Amino acid sequence: MIETLGGPKPSRNMEIDERVAIFLHILAHNVKNRVIICRFRRSGETISRNFIRVCNAVIRLHSHLLKKPKPVPDNSTDQRWNWFKNCLGALDGTYIKCLVPVEDQPRYRTRKNDIATNVLGVCSQDMQFIYVLTGWEGSDADGRVLRDGLLRPHGFKVPRPGYYLVDAGYTNGEGFLAPYRRQRYHLNEWRHGYQPTTPKEFFNMKHSPARNVIERCFGLLKGRWKILKDNSYYPIETKNKIIMACCLLHNFIRQEMRVDPLDKCDQDEGLEDLGNEDVDTINSIETSNEWTT
Repeated sequence: MIETLGGPKPSRNMEIDERVAIFLHILAHNVKNRVIICRFRRSGETISRNFIRVCNAVIRLHSHLLKKPKPVPDNSTDQRWNWFKNCLGALDGTYIKCLVPVEDQPRYRTRKNDIATNVLGVCSQDMQFIYVLTGWEGSDADGRVLRDGLLRPHGFKVPRPGYYLVDAGYTNGEGFLAPYRRQRYHLNEWRHGYQPTTPKEFFNMKHSPARNVIERCFGLLKGRWKILKDNSYYPIETKNKIIMACCLLHNFIRQEMRVDPLDKCDQDEGLEDLGNEDVDTINSIETSNEWTT
């Protein structure tokens, strides 16, 4: 797929399989060039040049690998999702450590004092990415990143009457369904046999495991690609491309493998969709009482 659709062709000195192997090894293990030099017997310049070429080739496959949103049907039998008819999936932000110039570090510093970029991830019910927005500083709020995605000409679109599940940090309104605040919500609060005593607690109990799909999606992403979990040696511009490529590769694995070996690990820990379909979409966030009782 990379060779036929992505662009790079085998050269006289390096086949496409070797290029991809080098690229995947760096993503999976977050190793420096000198490690790859020893393992593949290639020069540092050759490794760096081909890493970027393969990364760009993967990104060019976004229209083939990004998941198209599908609403939960009325007759759904999925116990996690059948409470949320027309729901398209879930979204959230995640921090990914990055390397930036010293003068830019205050803007990228998170509340935990890490230097990171804030990545918006939107995923389907089966944990495939629908939309990913990279490049925002770690000090920015998730809501601001979402607004930027909605305002971009070829950015994030929410087709009516669909909506996404979000956490309490986002505005509750058309297209975005948040839980009730000041009520039990997180999964560990429903363990040990505790049962909801009010309609709001019942709603939160159903909302939490469905929305958690985005947390699991981030967990699988970072568990598979160590370059996203730890700090790396690439400038922020390259790191943003790497994040996009990793999300697309995540989708490819989910689409091609019947069983994802990392699926068994409950890890909680984000490409603009260039589709330009003429549909009624939501492109702003407004507070709404539509979901409240």
